[in-house]
Amino acid sequence: MVLAAPLLPSSSLSLPTRTTQVLVDFSNRTTATTIRTASTAQNPKDDDDDATPGFNPFGFVTDNPSSRAAIQLPQVPAEDGNVGQMLYRIEDKGREFGKYVVAGRERLRWFVRETGSPDTRRGTILFLHGAPTQSFSYRVVMSQMSDSGFHCLAPDWIGFGFSDMPQPGYGFDYTEKEFHEALDDLLEEMKVKTPVFLVVQGFLVGSYGLTWALKNASKISKLAILNTPLTVSSPVPGLLKQLRIPLFGEFTCQNAIIAERFIEAGSPYVLKSEKADVYRLPYLRSGGPGFALLEAARKINFNNVLSEVASGLTSKSWDKPILVAWGMADKHLPQSVAEEFRKGNPGNIKLKLIEGAGHMPQEDWPEKIIEALRQFFY
Repeated sequence: MVLAAPLLPSSSLSLPTRTTQVLVDFSNRTTATTIRTASTAQNPKDDDDDATPGFNPFGFVTDNPSSRAAIQLPQVPAEDGNVGQMLYRIEDKGREFGKYVVAGRERLRWFVRETGSPDTRRGTILFLHGAPTQSFSYRVVMSQMSDSGFHCLAPDWIGFGFSDMPQPGYGFDYTEKEFHEALDDLLEEMKVKTPVFLVVQGFLVGSYGLTWALKNASKISKLAILNTPLTVSSPVPGLLKQLRIPLFGEFTCQNAIIAERFIEAGSPYVLKSEKADVYRLPYLRSGGPGFALLEAARKINFNNVLSEVASGLTSKSWDKPILVAWGMADKHLPQSVAEEFRKGNPGNIKLKLIEGAGHMPQEDWPEKIIEALRQFFY
């Protein structure tokens, strides 16, 4: 016997909606756009394929668009979704222009990116990154600046990227003094000719790059600053505050996607998966980078460092020209930080606003940074 289903009035029919995320690529920059579409009765199979998935217990780590391809619930556990498979896929990525250099009494191994000839007449540009990232962010800028005749160096700070990550208390304690001494050892080992053009970006070790500059003014000819805390009023991002909380910091520092999430939180764009892979790789390979970041975040005195940077670089005793190239869409540091800093010494500080770029303008819009640096360093 066949039972006929009752007919429903047309007014009770409604088409289910679903949300689709579309990634739109604009000159190497990817923006996230959400479009709402209606399912159609003519294609019930499509509805089944695109149906909203059920509860995902790992949703708290997959809400970042660039991370969904790497950390997810695997359909076939034996073939996908495990750390070994992810490492196998990305292990060789992100080492453009790189080599290892052993330096200092502790024989620390640095990963250093280098382009151009050390014998160039234009001089050397030293690029220093911030936390929790790595020198990979400078790869495009370095390539183009060396094509313009400069010798370019970009090390991964000790504890970051592909450099050594010694356990705290065993040869390196992640203090400001030790970061400075290690950088001096590296430049001496590589026989870098001074003065250099210095480019600094980012939090924590980025700030240490500026305090190193204040202590080594004779080694610097010009200083370019990209989105770095420059005033005592500069906000400290939530990540660095969390790392300073006992126990919670230990948990937070072992998040394998900590770097890419921090980058995207400060940018109007999401990282392409091939870039996110590189920023993720050190934290995925071991717990070392996370614990190094944890130790550095707990050792820094933000107020003292920012006070030293603000007063030192705006004083009359600092006579090196300064360019502040500032990504206007930075969600970590407001534009007012750069403007307040410039007011401290407007005759010596030039402010260049980079429209459309966020906290890491060298990653978001390298073409504009290259143009700004060429004009400033020539």
